[in-house]
Amino acid sequence: MIIKRDEYVNQLIRKKQNGLIKIITGIRRCGKSYLLFELYHACLNSIGVEDKYIIELSLDDEVNAQYRNPIELGKYIRSLIIDKDKEYFIFLDEIQQVKEIRNPYLEDPNEKISFVDVLLGLMKIKNADIYVTGSNSKMLSSDIVTQFRDRGDEVRLYPLCFKEFYDAFPENKENAWKEYYTYGGLPRVMSLITHKDKSDYLQNLFKNTYMKDVIDRHKIRNDKQILDDLINIISSAVGSLTNPKKLSDAFKSINKTSINSTTIDVYLEYFEEAFIIDVARRYDIKGKKYIGTPVKYYFTDIGLRNARLNFRQQEENHIMENILFVELKARGFNVEVGVVEYRHRDKNGKDVRTQLEVDFVANAGGKIYYIQSALNVDEEGKRYQEINSLRRIPDSFKKIVVVKDDIMPWNDDNGILYIGIKDFLLDANAINI
Repeated sequence: MIIKRDEYVNQLIRKKQNGLIKIITGIRRCGKSYLLFELYHACLNSIGVEDKYIIELSLDDEVNAQYRNPIELGKYIRSLIIDKDKEYFIFLDEIQQVKEIRNPYLEDPNEKISFVDVLLGLMKIKNADIYVTGSNSKMLSSDIVTQFRDRGDEVRLYPLCFKEFYDAFPENKENAWKEYYTYGGLPRVMSLITHKDKSDYLQNLFKNTYMKDVIDRHKIRNDKQILDDLINIISSAVGSLTNPKKLSDAFKSINKTSINSTTIDVYLEYFEEAFIIDVARRYDIKGKKYIGTPVKYYFTDIGLRNARLNFRQQEENHIMENILFVELKARGFNVEVGVVEYRHRDKNGKDVRTQLEVDFVANAGGKIYYIQSALNVDEEGKRYQEINSLRRIPDSFKKIVVVKDDIMPWNDDNGILYIGIKDFLLDANAINI
């Protein structure tokens, strides 16, 4: 099955030979290797680049274990760059597998060599264009870009968006949405047939890959059960406002376990670093400033969240919200939870201050979109409730209500666009109708 990921291929084409190291990050099994080794490789072939000038190395493959030594990796790559008059394209998959070792050429035992040193050295080869992938944000998008001082160029890869999933869906397209909001967009899921196969794959992946990565990287020994419980609580409350203090209280009431909020905050950062979850912070729309806690957490892949709960909690409103959040992030938006504050008098004539929520404030390139996710707005009272916050925003940026139902897109008297979830996800330009 060929799954097209044209937007990401086009990003790599635009960045080709730009003098920077292209750093492709994303959760494990979201398709980073496929993007580089299959799709981008084929693209380079189509413009005349021969295979012998494309150097590929999967560092999480045991047959390449020797190249997890940074010195051996550097030697190996240089040995393959023979023709000085040709451009070489170097693909290094899962670069975080390369270990940091003591520099054998220096007497100081504190002097280390890591994959960062290898990549900085390879950058000096004038006819080498370098691409690396990795599954840990702190090790890559933060540490590497910082150490490169603007010599790294990050491409964040997400699991399949609904359009990519829909276009590759082999059966009745009417079932694509149900499959997507149940099992998510990890590419491997599309080749599995039964519910059991898909469920087993996602649950095993979560336990034996994602959780194991977090535990091994951070050398967690005694709190494995706490990590499990924490991710279960986040799964159940996806899209709900929370903070480490609330989660600490949840441990006490649900699990009868005492764990301080500082520890929970650290563990949440671990999950974010591994791209398992992402955070949406609150933003005061009128005051144009960020608000502290609480925040909302969403899963990078909704199928992983559902599998974590053994597919017991299938509330479409929360699932829709999670899918919309990831879709907006994949389209390149910065996404926050909007807060609109206004003052009014209650039934007793008392002056009160009320905060209303906008599900998403999506910002990119100076353009802002205010987006509400709703199952339906069939009743006038329900529609008014959904748009109450949007009506109180004192600017003219686009306001959108995305509904579950398959409706004809329309604008009300307030200029608010109403559009079905499928239309919104299948057409990136639908946001501007």
